[in-house]
Amino acid sequence: MQWNWTLEGWPKFTYDPARIEPFESRFQRSSGEIIGAIRHFDGKDRDLLHIELLSDEAVKTSEIEGEMLDRSSVQSSLRRQFGLDADVRPVKPQERGIAEMMINVYQTWPALLDHETLFRWHSMLMKGNRHIGMVGRYRMHDDAMQIVSGRHDKPTIHYEAPPSRQVPTEMAAYLNWFNRSAPEGQAPLPALTRAGIGHLYFESIHPFEDGNGRLGRALAEKSLAQNLGQPSLIALAYTIEHSRKAYYNQLELNQRRLDITEWLIYFAETIIAAQQTTLERIAFHIAKARFHDRFRGQLNVRQEKVIARMFREGPSGFKGGLSAENYISITQTSPATATRDLHDLVMKGALTRTGERRHTRYSLNL
Repeated sequence: MQWNWTLEGWPKFTYDPARIEPFESRFQRSSGEIIGAIRHFDGKDRDLLHIELLSDEAVKTSEIEGEMLDRSSVQSSLRRQFGLDADVRPVKPQERGIAEMMINVYQTWPALLDHETLFRWHSMLMKGNRHIGMVGRYRMHDDAMQIVSGRHDKPTIHYEAPPSRQVPTEMAAYLNWFNRSAPEGQAPLPALTRAGIGHLYFESIHPFEDGNGRLGRALAEKSLAQNLGQPSLIALAYTIEHSRKAYYNQLELNQRRLDITEWLIYFAETIIAAQQTTLERIAFHIAKARFHDRFRGQLNVRQEKVIARMFREGPSGFKGGLSAENYISITQTSPATATRDLHDLVMKGALTRTGERRHTRYSLNL
């Protein structure tokens, strides 16, 4: 099978800049909207918004790789990193590790990229992982690094990365390219072009035993932040996870050639979609603050608990809406009390109601 790194010219990718330019312009406009929206927040509220966005990304970037994390635990760890009050819930090593990595990416975006940064991120990411031999170092095993699926006795090989002995040389070239292509580098590239090439280039080398996807998406965020002059905070992993199959299909297709125009278009579209998701989440956060201002001191303990739980579900809310059964389960109260509480929330304008009898559902009135 022919892979991109076996082709003459590697790692010089080719593409049609004219087809990417319209996306670059849209990205800059949307970035201005996000920056403007975030400026509405001050101090602690801004930190809380950043925690919301970073925790979503931490959970989704892990979910893409099949690792399910507890969002509340990740948020708790992020709050500690920001120096805010956090609950005393136990946090698993992998949840603490991804939180530490996300904060490090967020705080060190202007710095040049080097081996030590990648090793540090990998060590954070692999906390609690006992299944790999090399943590905080590039892979060194003699076995082929392959992306496979299907049966063990008849696997489908989607990609095979360069052998481990080539990784140090490949990564030295990658770091040189990443830093040279930065806005202040010797060969600067537009934001989406640079992030798209950087992600595909890193995934093609696949330098670590595990965690390459999560690190590659962190590098995309670092790249975008450097081009913007501040963290982008876009919902990139959230958007990729929503269409995970398309993401893997595009990677597989473009890891077999050096003309990556179609990959850059796909990645640009994904980033712009992620920006719109971020704007929706910022609007939701603003609506949440206004909601609490409107109903402060008007709700009982049970109602406050349910409202808090509904907000944790995010903009999409409970699938199909909140039911009376959900309310009873969350509050451990009786059906009669749940009915009274829900009716009161509707009358106050905190919830809206749709359906009848057992099909009745409730949604936040934002």
